[in-house]
Parts: sequence; structure tokens; C-alpha cells
Amino acid sequence: MKRNSLQFIVYGLLLVVVLLYLPGCAKKEIANRDSQGEVIVCFGDSITFGYGVDAKESYPEALKKMVDMPVINAGIDGDTTKEALKRLESDVLSHKPYLVIVEFGGNDFLKKIPFADTVNNLKEIVRKIQAAGAMVAVTDISAGFLMREYRAPYKKIAQETKAIFIPSIMGGIITNPRMKSDFFHPNADGYNIIASRIYRVIKPYLK
Repeated sequence: MKRNSLQFIVYGLLLVVVLLYLPGCAKKEIANRDSQGEVIVCFGDSITFGYGVDAKESYPEALKKMVDMPVINAGIDGDTTKEALKRLESDVLSHKPYLVIVEFGGNDFLKKIPFADTVNNLKEIVRKIQAAGAMVAVTDISAGFLMREYRAPYKKIAQETKAIFIPSIMGGIITNPRMKSDFFHPNADGYNIIASRIYRVIKPYLK
């Protein structure tokens, strides 16, 4: 019994060491963990802009209350990934960001932009931000069957570029009328949930 108990304790300690080690490894796999930027830029379309609510009720405003660094809302209603590339320098990189939260795809979907173009544009956005020295978080705005074809490719982009991946930020919101201001856009409660979901994922990478 004593021998078995000793083995159990040893295995338990080894498991604890592994669990403590793995998070550290995961962090090192994210590009630009040594980012020298001082702000978080939320780069996206109407979901980032905060369509349907007052400016102070957008998700970037909610995120400001959760982090210890400035948060800039660089969301534009109706933006596609192609349009986002055009304003990347002026609206994002000029701020010398520490972390950029990228949220695009909804307007590409609505405007029937070829899926391959969306994926390539998003990948270029991520790489250009990383080349400037900032970390990137790629958000997945698919919810259930809606835009589900975007989910795996977005995750793959994050894996290939060593970006942070934030899954299903719209999950449970798009199907809940009490969380929306219209058919697609969240209300203040919905944007608060999005901010909380983003914060939980990026928290380990914040200063």
C-alpha cells in the first residue's frame, strides 16, 4: 500500500508539473509575445464599431474596463477584409499596438465576396500586423450554422501565423433576441458578453 501511495503521489506531482509547463509553452507559440506596443486596437466591422448601441456600449468600451492599457476602437460599419487592408496602416499600425483584435468576415459573407479572397485578405492582415511587431487575436464570428464554413479556416490562419484564436464570440447571441439590437447585431448586453469572451482568451498575454 505504501509503495502504491508513493507512486500515486509521484504521478500526481508529475501531472501538476506538466499542467504548469504547458500554459507556458502555449504562450511562447504566440508571435510577438515581446511586443513593445502600449495599446490594444480592436480592428473590425460593425460588430467592433458597436452598431445598434451608443458608442459607450460597444465591446471595445466594455473591454477597456477589463484591461490595464488603452483600447482603441478601429471598427467601421460595413467594412470588408479588402477595405480593411486599405486602412490598416492609418487606423491600426500608426498606433503602434501591443495587441490587435481582428474581427472581420460578416460583410464579406453578405456581399458574397469569394471565400478564398476573404481568407487570403485576413491572412495578409494578420501577417502585416505581426510584421509591425504586435500580437494578433483572430476572432471567429460564426454562430451555429451561420458562417460555419469560416470557422475552421480562421482557426487554421491563427495556428499557421501563431496568432491567438478566439472562438465563437457571437455564439448564443445571434439566436437570442434579448441579446440583439436587430437581426444580427448585439445590444449592450450582447457586446458585454463579446468583451468578456475576448478578455478571457487574451488575459494570459496581457502585460
